[in-house]
Amino acid sequence: MEAEVAQLALMGKYIGAGLAAIGLGGAGIGVGNIAGNFLAGALRNPSAAASQTANLFVGIAFAEALGIFSFLIALLLMFAV
Repeated sequence: MEAEVAQLALMGKYIGAGLAAIGLGGAGIGVGNIAGNFLAGALRNPSAAASQTANLFVGIAFAEALGIFSFLIALLLMFAV
């Protein structure tokens, strides 16, 4: 009985880590969306693109930070005791 409970807890841990890792895909979609919209705007108005490059990198950094946080949560769920 105790072995089944341990296996169920291990299975729940892996399922939770997999669900937390979905955030990595969301971060990739977010970065692609930010870069694509910047490129579309830069092609429409090339003279304003240089002044918006810093905003591009800030947006990419925020999107990547969410992906890194979800990766950290997945690692904590997998390897925490």
